[in-house]
Amino acid sequence: MKNILTLNSISPVINDIFDSTYNVSSDVQSPVGIMLRSFKMQGYALDKETVAIARAGAGVNNIPIEDYAKEGVVVFNTPGANANAVKELVIASLLLGSRKIAESMKWVETLKGQGEEVAKLVEKGKSQFVGGEIQGKKLGIIGLGAIGAQVANAALGLGMEVYGYDPFLSVNAALKLSRHVNVVKELDDIIKNCDYITIHIPYIANQNKGFINAGLIRKMKDGVVIINCARGELVDNADMLKATESGKVGRYVVDFPADELIGAKNVVCFPHLGASTPEAEDNCAVMAAKQLIDYIENGNIVNSVNYPTCTMPKTTANRIVILHKNVANILAQITSPVGNEQINIANLSNQSKGDYAVTMIDTDGNLPETAISHISNLENIIRVRVIK
Repeated sequence: MKNILTLNSISPVINDIFDSTYNVSSDVQSPVGIMLRSFKMQGYALDKETVAIARAGAGVNNIPIEDYAKEGVVVFNTPGANANAVKELVIASLLLGSRKIAESMKWVETLKGQGEEVAKLVEKGKSQFVGGEIQGKKLGIIGLGAIGAQVANAALGLGMEVYGYDPFLSVNAALKLSRHVNVVKELDDIIKNCDYITIHIPYIANQNKGFINAGLIRKMKDGVVIINCARGELVDNADMLKATESGKVGRYVVDFPADELIGAKNVVCFPHLGASTPEAEDNCAVMAAKQLIDYIENGNIVNSVNYPTCTMPKTTANRIVILHKNVANILAQITSPVGNEQINIANLSNQSKGDYAVTMIDTDGNLPETAISHISNLENIIRVRVIK
């Protein structure tokens, strides 16, 4: 029986994914895998049996991925599984940023008890909530991944002129974009020209904290609407509040409330609703479970945030998965003990990403424990798994 520990409540749809050889629970001991959503793992003591962690969501700020890489624990996330849910919230944000809907709803509540006067009061007071239409306006999208691409295509359908910026745009992402999206090479092409700007990039603490700040805001059009359903830390709140107070930023719509933002002028806050739909939670849970199972049973790695993608059809009954540092001559050192045992390598895959690499080997014969031990004790080897 393979134990899977859940550190948060995970959608019950995973019960249809894990078969009877798995025990999935919030109180299992010695788990081979862990599933979670927002549980903060910094300082969490991992069991030595744990080989993988799957985050049912895209963000992994709550997981010390570098520390776990050093321990040979593969961390997965589920990019794109909640993309539609976030896209729909961004579309709602466009409308909330353009029309003062949130404020008008609060104002209408103050009319309670006015009886037959309500209709007259509405006609008299509605002018304070006048807003514009989004059709024909320019929308700039920073980050054209799974969510950004869906937002771009949907905004085109609403009649907007759409511009996208992503210096790391993948071929797969590009293929999902409508040909009517204007992909620009310079960030300033969006910052200086767009009426609406929405952010869809990952937050990396030592690289892009406060990405939207006073310097960028000064370059923007007066009255620009900024939407942030990515991560709160990507925007410098102090700079943003100065801009919303002055009117330089017409509206800031954000899915990450902070004390200083709540109730502020021209700021609309949501309580982190981006992926909070049953459909998104189901999609993320299923994707996370399948990735976890594939790694546990086959050694295949897809959507890892701390190790490279490495997949290979299983060609024999004997598979060895080696997690190691990405250094010169390591592959020859790994395969040498296999050759010394006169065992044929039927298939091999070696992939690297940054400081880390994965080597996957299928052998025609069962590799003796002495050879496994030899590989495990090599310098720069982090973890060796034998899958049969």
